[in-house]
Amino acid sequence: MPTPDPVIDSVDAVTAGLRSQQYLPDEGLATAIFLALRLQRPLLLEGEAGVGKTEVAKVLAAWTGSELIRLQCYEGIDISQAVYEWDYAKQLLHLRTAEAAGLAAGDAERLEGELYDDRFLIRRPLLRAIGAEGTRPVLLIDEVDRADDEFEAFLLEALSEYAITVPEVGEIRAETPPMVIITSNRTRDVHDALKRRCLYHWVEHPGFEREVEIISLRAPGVPEKLARQVAKFTEALREQGLYKPPGIAETLDWAQALGLVGAESLSAETVDVTLGTLLKYREDQERVRDGWMEEAINLAIDA
Repeated sequence: MPTPDPVIDSVDAVTAGLRSQQYLPDEGLATAIFLALRLQRPLLLEGEAGVGKTEVAKVLAAWTGSELIRLQCYEGIDISQAVYEWDYAKQLLHLRTAEAAGLAAGDAERLEGELYDDRFLIRRPLLRAIGAEGTRPVLLIDEVDRADDEFEAFLLEALSEYAITVPEVGEIRAETPPMVIITSNRTRDVHDALKRRCLYHWVEHPGFEREVEIISLRAPGVPEKLARQVAKFTEALREQGLYKPPGIAETLDWAQALGLVGAESLSAETVDVTLGTLLKYREDQERVRDGWMEEAINLAIDA
């Protein structure tokens, strides 16, 4: 069970807290998270897909016992999906109920005011996070680089003051700013204005020894010898300029797949039949099979 409201007074406390949720940060990432929490600033995490950026928010919520509120960005996202909208069906039902009950003279103004009561307000992720009472949720704004420039500008405004104005209700301001994690796969550059508002960290693929430790922790049924070979082979793949280098999630999937087929050590046959759990593009698979698979296997076996 997560520990509610842990004491976050050092980088070591963050490292230990994330490790308790089976996430192994390096010192740079742990430091960035610590500073973001203490300074109450959003943390922008950039890096290739699959390096564990989104997972940071998940384990942070689990460790702190906080609610995780996720906003998945995409092209065309607008205020109604990200911030709020009015429940028009309920508003219409309320009107019809009032009419059926016989709307008294002079009650029209009161009824109009009731239509914009909080009970008809649908709070989307941003408003839920900023308007949370008594708790400090973790707000994950995932893949912000997929959103439009206009939405990014709105996001900057909302996170600058941790406040959102709903015209019919007024300003809603955070009692305590949420813990904000923003991720980007860098399909486009995030604007400098948003970056200035955030703390920043580039998340790298883990080094060999740390990836071995991650495999051992997250896939405990995989023998240590095989875990080291998987980590070494994957490390070699990432240096070959593939269209989509494997991330940590793919490494874990592959290690577990090899264990399930009974592999105790890498071989050309086992790599060939399980390569689809590691590489998700045909071109990358062909490049590995036709080029240097055996060389990479030999490197891995010597690890």
